Amino acid sequence: MKAFSKTDTGRRRSMNQDYFFISETPVGNLPNLLILADGMGGHNAGDYASRYTVEIIVDSVKNSKDISPIAIIRKAIQQANRAVIEKSKTHIDLEGMGTTVVVATLFEKELCVANVGDSRLYIAGDIFKQITKDHSYVQEMVRRGEILAEAARVHPARNMITRAVGGGLEIEVDFFEVELKKGDQVLMCSDGLTDMLEDYEIFEIIKSKQDIEKVTNFLIDEANKNGGNDNITIILTEPFSGEVKIC
Repeated sequence: MKAFSKTDTGRRRSMNQDYFFISETPVGNLPNLLILADGMGGHNAGDYASRYTVEIIVDSVKNSKDISPIAIIRKAIQQANRAVIEKSKTHIDLEGMGTTVVVATLFEKELCVANVGDSRLYIAGDIFKQITKDHSYVQEMVRRGEILAEAARVHPARNMITRAVGGGLEIEVDFFEVELKKGDQVLMCSDGLTDMLEDYEIFEIIKSKQDIEKVTNFLIDEANKNGGNDNITIILTEPFSGEVKIC
């Protein structure tokens, strides 16, 4: 596995509320682990929620006795959800905090993916395909056929999410299993990227450059050129290559 990760505050925000974790080596019973979280809440709450969620998930995975990746990740996210809710009660500045999260692990050619919220995971291969499903108000409208996908991008409620870690005692986690093939790349990102660039633009950039570090930096630069309205975080992975780099 070869991965490059980077986060950027963007042009409009004073604080970065995104957080990520990557490990190409085993974490507990998982052979590798990729996590991206996009926090929400006033003052320091969003920053705290994303970081705390990632830390709880990593710790839970390390200590899990389960073998199934779905069971390991589900319990880890559920544990993080409870922890965020309890922590939010300890200080007024943390009240109402929450975060999206997308988690992935690769077993040989099989990618196991979990998500809550609207941070995304894509596979870039022969085509560019979003694997995760956004848990947001406008995407629910798109799925019901009430508005077109094009309208969702500019809808005033497009950032209103319907599921989040910390959003309630019971948390529903979506899981996806994808068989990868040689040449596929895996993109995980916060909505600071996808709100600023269309999917076809992201795919063109990924396919136009061989080096994933250059791709990541170029994607962030383009998102900022288009407004940089939010924090931008990217994890770009070549599953069947060598090293991990973090910036």
